[in-house]
Amino acid sequence: MDKNSVYRTNIIGGSEVGAISVDMDKSVIHERNSLFWNTKGNDVLGATSLPRYGAFVSEEKCQLFGDVSGKKMLEIGCGSGQSLQYLGERKASELWGMDISENQIEKTKQHLTECGLSAKLICSPMEEECGIPEDYFDFVYSIYAIGWTTDLEGTFRRIASYLKKDGVFIFSWSHPIHKCVAAENNMLVFKKCYFDESWYSVSLDGSTLTLSDRKLSTYVNALAKAGFVIEQMIEQSDDEIMQSRNSDFAKKAKMLPVTFVIKARKL
Repeated sequence: MDKNSVYRTNIIGGSEVGAISVDMDKSVIHERNSLFWNTKGNDVLGATSLPRYGAFVSEEKCQLFGDVSGKKMLEIGCGSGQSLQYLGERKASELWGMDISENQIEKTKQHLTECGLSAKLICSPMEEECGIPEDYFDFVYSIYAIGWTTDLEGTFRRIASYLKKDGVFIFSWSHPIHKCVAAENNMLVFKKCYFDESWYSVSLDGSTLTLSDRKLSTYVNALAKAGFVIEQMIEQSDDEIMQSRNSDFAKKAKMLPVTFVIKARKL
């Protein structure tokens, strides 16, 4: 821990949590986050997977993928395999997945086998070279995983290299505004500076994760530098999904975006 670490507030999932600012050390963060997902990750944070992009956004409504039959798909942060299952059942020709957690890779393998599907699975941080073929995939996608990278620009460059020309990259993550605002006394209150992209650690249920909350412009500019053009961006929560849930989180989602989704194409 940095000797200058300070306590701060952050939003993880739909809840306000205490956090500690830390130095950015890539190897330490990889080790800490892989341990988190090998042990407590799904129990603490659950799993977000297609057809949902986040709490209140769905592929069924947005139709970002379209017809995937015969297409080669790579998932960044494959989790427990449900998103790969969703696309496999829609006749994608090849399924590939990568994840930083060996436990998640095993869960994916087991889940897909039970569904009568198979995928090429690789355990690696998304920032690193790991043997994934280049100029090969029709789609690369990531459902609530891209924010775990320690090198956003480098990750987007790798993803661009995996895609064929005109290939599509789709990803979702917590909206940066959501990560700054908490519900308090029937009001929404800013708890941290939107422009603060420093790294922090949070302890949840005896396990620790480390993240950085990036600005929306950071994602957009990194995509541009990697050779992508944005075709669609979604911030709006789905009214039908929100109305089906009576919670403080749903009330918050009516006032500000809690998830964002971007569809970009490789030039």
